[in-house]
Amino acid sequence: MHDLAKEMTLIRLISMGSALITIFLISGSVTDPVNVPKLLLLGAIGFSVIAVLLQSGFLQLVKANRQVIIFVALFFLAMISSVSLSKLPMSQNFYGAYGRNSGLLTYMCLCTVLIGTLAIQANENLKKILIGLGAAGSVNLVYCLWVILFGDFIGWSNPYGNILGTLGNPNFIGAFLGIFFSVCMAFVFDTKTEVKVKLVLSLVSLLTFFEIYKSHAIQGRVVSALGLGVVLFFAIRSRFSILFTSLYSLVFVLAGAFAALGALQVGPLTQYIYKYSVSLRGQYWLAGWNAGVENPIHGVGMDGFGDWYRRARDVQALTTPGVNTVVNAAHNVFMDMFAFGGWPLLLTYSAIMLLAGVSLIKVALRSKAYDPIFVAISVAWLGYQLQSIISINQIGLAIWGWVLTGALIAYERNTRNSSAGGDAKTIPSPRSKGKNLTQGSVVSSGLVAGIGMVVGAIIASPPLASDTKWRSAQVAQSVSLLEASLTPSFMNPQHTTRYLLSIQAFEGSNLPDLAHKYAQAAVKFDPENFELWKVYYLLSASTPDEKSIALQNMKRLDPLNPDVTTTQ
Repeated sequence: MHDLAKEMTLIRLISMGSALITIFLISGSVTDPVNVPKLLLLGAIGFSVIAVLLQSGFLQLVKANRQVIIFVALFFLAMISSVSLSKLPMSQNFYGAYGRNSGLLTYMCLCTVLIGTLAIQANENLKKILIGLGAAGSVNLVYCLWVILFGDFIGWSNPYGNILGTLGNPNFIGAFLGIFFSVCMAFVFDTKTEVKVKLVLSLVSLLTFFEIYKSHAIQGRVVSALGLGVVLFFAIRSRFSILFTSLYSLVFVLAGAFAALGALQVGPLTQYIYKYSVSLRGQYWLAGWNAGVENPIHGVGMDGFGDWYRRARDVQALTTPGVNTVVNAAHNVFMDMFAFGGWPLLLTYSAIMLLAGVSLIKVALRSKAYDPIFVAISVAWLGYQLQSIISINQIGLAIWGWVLTGALIAYERNTRNSSAGGDAKTIPSPRSKGKNLTQGSVVSSGLVAGIGMVVGAIIASPPLASDTKWRSAQVAQSVSLLEASLTPSFMNPQHTTRYLLSIQAFEGSNLPDLAHKYAQAAVKFDPENFELWKVYYLLSASTPDEKSIALQNMKRLDPLNPDVTTTQ
């Protein structure tokens, strides 16, 4: 028997949790106000979801979604293999690199949230995921408008000079607002939507597009254009002949082709679409590919691309973007997967996304009727996929990509045996059937979810606790506190950026012995990091033998660089 209480608990966790992950940030008390707070919430939500799933009915869920769960399991095994064979620090593999946090824990929780979404058997409940996305979009809409009109009230570093939203980057907020815009359009073009609701959504959409423009992020414009184009396709197909639909599809495909050519500096759209960063991304993608080719079975380790970029980059990258310009992400999620875990991780990730794409096509072929829930989920998922090809898997965006993947697969399954009109499966209302929600349950799903949430928060909290400790040391300008922040423990995991900046701070404060002490600890912690060996080489207290060893490692880690000692 289907457990309604579990489904209601899951949909609340997933819809509200995803929205909170996108919105949540901490300012002032940490050095990273965006990623470590989101990782904390993701850990809590991810473990809460898996706790509810394990409470009852997990085997039935596996049987009903065997194919996708097999690929998720293989994806997880590929990550374990990558982490086990990686030469990079375990804390980085598990929690991810500083400023990214795309490690094993992040993807493990994203997998559990996807599986939790598969358990949703009522498409009306899948609509609540869209409500959660709408809530996160609305908060960002108001916040960004305030920033445009009055300035930013969050005291964080903003080198871009553009709106950042709660994602901390104009490209991320541009892409997310593009997804939000697409979802609004899906309901605007629904004939069953009330006129006053359409009017409100239209005004919201106009404001959203204005803010996308103010973000100066091409990603946002491209995602919006794709979303609107797909919405129009479904709307036209549901109301007009196949000939008219085919003509529109041809125009849409041609427009997309011209846009793609414009991004490559070819054709009339170049001035509107091309940015110098497109050329840079080409080099980052190539480096990601090279890292995967050199480590095809297990990759370089989860979130380990930063340590490998110098080794994997092409000789052209010494000129564009420059010999000392480095990145810690390939700016393409598929290339990141290839670099992180080789072919096993890339193929299993691609298979999971492909299953969602196949589900989208199956539903589209099954019925011509315009279902705003399906259209909204589809355009949001397509927008995320487009963004993932040209950008980074930031937690606040990635959560929607994985949730929407599960939602598409669940929607196709739920409507597989429904009427030709594609009516969604329904379940009894929790209010009218309240007595049945907990029937047979010894422990409520809410309590189980709470226990899982606490466990997940404990596991995901060390990066935040550690970052808070480091920030306190910086504010106090205390040597003893800074040394304490460099002492590894469960609640104080280290990362290369902290070592690097702390060593430079000690050296700049005329404390050469401390700088030397922690430089030795740093290269032992992560011997695959070029910057740590370089700062070790440049220290005044380093001996000639130490400088020689450091120089050898610098040349090993940056083989194409003609002068690894340059500081320019």
